[in-house]
Amino acid sequence: MATQVVMEALSPTMEEGRLVEWKKQEGETVAVGDVLAEVETDKAVMELVARVGGVLLRQTVAAGQTVPVSSPVALIGQPGETVPAAAGNGAGASAGAAAAKGAQQASQKPAPPAQPPSAAPTPAPPASGRIKASPLARKIAQEQVLDLRAVQGSGPEGRIVLRDLETARPARPAAPAAPPTPATARAPAPLRPVPPAPIPAPAPGEPFADVPLSQMRKTIARRLVQSIGPVPTFYLTTEVDMERVWEAREAMAAAGSEVKVSFNDIIIKAVATALRQHPACNAWWQEDRIRYWSEVHIGMAVAIEDGLITPVIRHADRKTLREIGAEARDLAAKARDRRLAAEEYTGATFSISNLGMLDIDEFTAVINPPEAGILAVGRIASRPVEHGGAVALRRRMRLTMSCDHRVIDGATGARFLQTLKGMLENPLAMVW
Repeated sequence: MATQVVMEALSPTMEEGRLVEWKKQEGETVAVGDVLAEVETDKAVMELVARVGGVLLRQTVAAGQTVPVSSPVALIGQPGETVPAAAGNGAGASAGAAAAKGAQQASQKPAPPAQPPSAAPTPAPPASGRIKASPLARKIAQEQVLDLRAVQGSGPEGRIVLRDLETARPARPAAPAAPPTPATARAPAPLRPVPPAPIPAPAPGEPFADVPLSQMRKTIARRLVQSIGPVPTFYLTTEVDMERVWEAREAMAAAGSEVKVSFNDIIIKAVATALRQHPACNAWWQEDRIRYWSEVHIGMAVAIEDGLITPVIRHADRKTLREIGAEARDLAAKARDRRLAAEEYTGATFSISNLGMLDIDEFTAVINPPEAGILAVGRIASRPVEHGGAVALRRRMRLTMSCDHRVIDGATGARFLQTLKGMLENPLAMVW
């Protein structure tokens, strides 16, 4: 008897998924653990795997379709098994027999090339620096040292998928270089703001263009309604003198640090250390109780093309600046490639959102429930202030903390910000 394949909850907050691409076609043999399809969740593009073996009898959901979790998407059974016409939603019914026959014929002879040999063009590299590829394609390309820039993607929106790697050529080996000095070894590229996703132009003669919501944008909208409406939020703003942090960062760079430490890394470390002293701010609202955490897990807001995601640096209070810097860059890269695992973006006890690199002086961030607070970080700018009995230009930064008043009182949040400010104005306080 045929077994239904359902849309699985591939992330803790997933309520529906968009089937990006089928990796197995009707009539193909399937083993337990084989990747059946790629699915766009609310956080990433993930793989839907087979839980039983047999033959893929029918795809009941077409590529590009969005369905709720637990909805049937396919049927797996035994070779030659008859599937009732009413099974599934019919998305693949009309093509069932033809696909099975085509798969059988394809197994008996080589598939024809996608283009005639005499007209096969050399694929052009993508216009932007970002290469669109499925997680599995990236993994295989990395293992086989393949150059994805020379691959023409055949997936949705030109995305490189596994079958495209058959024509990939090995990446050109880099020219031998002198051993790196400690100052340059493993130094990652600095974090850069992600450009906004392109907005499609309206059709000729039309005054607007409708764009379906991505799974991530749907989740963002739902979470904002959950936060802004029910959560009684108040805001606390302070201004921090960043001269000593600036000098400390320059000293670390001059000393030849293996990992380039950013101001954001220093802020993460300072926030995590301050939360150890103020556990009342390191808490979750749980409807019938407040959960106070003894562990400090910092959520780091990262902008990606179609939304925002918050990777988590776990036990940030126990990590060095170098460890935080390396982990922050690794998580940000995974977030932009939609490769974060569920455990890498869930479980934060407090979050930070930094728009300083976009020249923003001050803003308020939206709390990410069940967390009770989030810190909004503005840019570092020289401002005339009183210092040492005279007016002087000093590097200053504004911090705004959004607080859930059900958990954090005004004085509680203010004391936390005082401690944080003291640590940033005297970085040695972070190691005492």
